[in-house]
Amino acid sequence: MHLLKWLYPGMHFKRWMLVFGAGVMMVSLGLALVFNYKYLDIIEEAIFRAVYLWRGSFDYVITTIVGLVIVVLGLALMLFATRFVIRSVISVLLPDSSEKLVDIIYEKRRLDKGPQVTVIGGGHGLSVLLRGIKQATSNVTAVVTVADDGGSSGRLREELGIIPPGDLRNCLVALADTEPLMEKLFQYRFQSGTELKGHSFGNLFIAAMAEVTGDMEEALKKSSKVLAVKGRVLPASTAHVRLDAVMEDGTLVEGESHIPEVHKHIRRVKLFPERVEPVESALAAIREADVVILGPGSLYTSIMPNLLVDGVAEALKKSRALKIYICNVLTQPGETDGYTASMHARAILDHAGRGAIDYMLVNATPLPYGTAQLLEKEGIEPVAIDEDAVNALGIGVVKADLVNDDDVAHHDPEKLMKSVMKMAYKLHPGIGK
Repeated sequence: MHLLKWLYPGMHFKRWMLVFGAGVMMVSLGLALVFNYKYLDIIEEAIFRAVYLWRGSFDYVITTIVGLVIVVLGLALMLFATRFVIRSVISVLLPDSSEKLVDIIYEKRRLDKGPQVTVIGGGHGLSVLLRGIKQATSNVTAVVTVADDGGSSGRLREELGIIPPGDLRNCLVALADTEPLMEKLFQYRFQSGTELKGHSFGNLFIAAMAEVTGDMEEALKKSSKVLAVKGRVLPASTAHVRLDAVMEDGTLVEGESHIPEVHKHIRRVKLFPERVEPVESALAAIREADVVILGPGSLYTSIMPNLLVDGVAEALKKSRALKIYICNVLTQPGETDGYTASMHARAILDHAGRGAIDYMLVNATPLPYGTAQLLEKEGIEPVAIDEDAVNALGIGVVKADLVNDDDVAHHDPEKLMKSVMKMAYKLHPGIGK
């Protein structure tokens, strides 16, 4: 009975199925004529009489030609009917994209064939990278820090006892393939109200989904369907953690949001508690990746917290993936003041161990003089590329134009994507073969 629903009035199926059936009959008739079945002699005679052809030694040739013409017409009818059957379905499921079906299918097939890319980090830099990477592959997994303790994320973390959703939300939006209005909705922050003011709708949505599903990983999976996300977003851990920093003078600063405030040189960062259970699917994404990317983003407060989760650094070092660290364009006040490229890399190796980075991708485009002057007044400067010192750490250096033309202080998503994909296909022996 379920199949009979296709014949209900208003489905726009019956007419095209009849046309398709007529096409099948014509193809059958044409093939029969091509193979000159004896029981079709009457039809053959009628065909000859209709075109006033004499019978002779070319009977079979003529019959074959007529049969082939009928086959072609039948196939044309079948294709014509099939096209409208598909449009009848697509016009309901994708009313705004029915004319772009071929483009949609082609794009999905192309992205499905892309390399397996796992990115590790957090903050604004990670979402910038993801906006670019999703144009090259849908096989992308974002492993995101859960040490954020400021703003809306920090409030929800304390009030609901969940991992901070802010960076997770930004990654979901960055990988989304949905309407701009939905993106604006997820990023919208309430401007009034005692309890709601400052909260992001997306943060509240993820928090609610986590309570409904009872599991943050499942909540992110369901949220990904709402936003039509290309790829996956995973927390490095679902544990409630705090990021602390030990400064060069031996003082301890507790809490990710407080670390940049003290404006001291950081010796190392650590998690509290120190032993934190990882999300197993995040470890699997690192192990199975073709390319693993660290950054861009805050060195100590966005990248490092992921590497301190149990098993993450070990999985990274053992992975056969091409491991790329994308260095920041600028130093970050209170965190990487005066840092060169090699100092960024050394900090990662000190926390994760040798083998965590194969190549460093750095911006080689000088900032405009006026911009550099303004940034210098704020204690910010371009990261100096000391290539020899980076090479001495066993890390290769790849230079490229990575900055956004409209905002030269930040990376450009498309330029990042092109540079990373170029490195992947050139430097990883298994990709593209």
